Amino acid sequence: MKKIGLIHTTPATVASLTDLVKEIIEDAEVINILDDSILPDMKEGGHEEAVRSRWICYARILEEQGAAAVLSACSTVGAIAEEADRILQVPVYRIDEAMIDTAIRMGTRISVLATLPSTLTPTVDLLKRKGGKELEINVHLVEGAYDLLMAGDRKEHDRLIRGAVMQEADRAQVILLAQASMAGALDGADALGQVRILTSPRLGIEKLKKDLTCQ
Repeated sequence: MKKIGLIHTTPATVASLTDLVKEIIEDAEVINILDDSILPDMKEGGHEEAVRSRWICYARILEEQGAAAVLSACSTVGAIAEEADRILQVPVYRIDEAMIDTAIRMGTRISVLATLPSTLTPTVDLLKRKGGKELEINVHLVEGAYDLLMAGDRKEHDRLIRGAVMQEADRAQVILLAQASMAGALDGADALGQVRILTSPRLGIEKLKKDLTCQ
């Protein structure tokens, strides 16, 4: 049985990602760490070094607990996950990296949707690093959606995301729902006409499984 460590910054992803890991990696034992102070700290600004220190500490704890891999459930701290991957002896994954790799293969006009402003820059930065100058990237902040999710109103959260997807469909070949917490908003739909819609959880976990299988 492989232990998979997940580091969350919101309670919204804990149950769904735990279930998805167990679905995709059948013999997995999931160890979750949740720090819901990270997103407020990143939103406020000035706490980046403290967040970095805490997050890498969590990754080390998971390594010490025998995790075969660590998965960052939050795109906002993607750069920290990349740094941890260079430091730790076990692989550390950004949940959004496989989604971004897939998007670049599908088209050059990419719209990035997020419900938190702190997610947009890390996602766009990774797209630019991997895709180069030929990408046309548009960003769309779905304002108010994350607060609704935290208040327990997933139905309205999902409705706002669906509306944003419709708005972006005319100018994009690929639409990314940048946060794992957005993944359920479209009830599994992966296209709108000719426009592909990508979410990160399944792609990210499938990449992790593939890498572990090849070890």
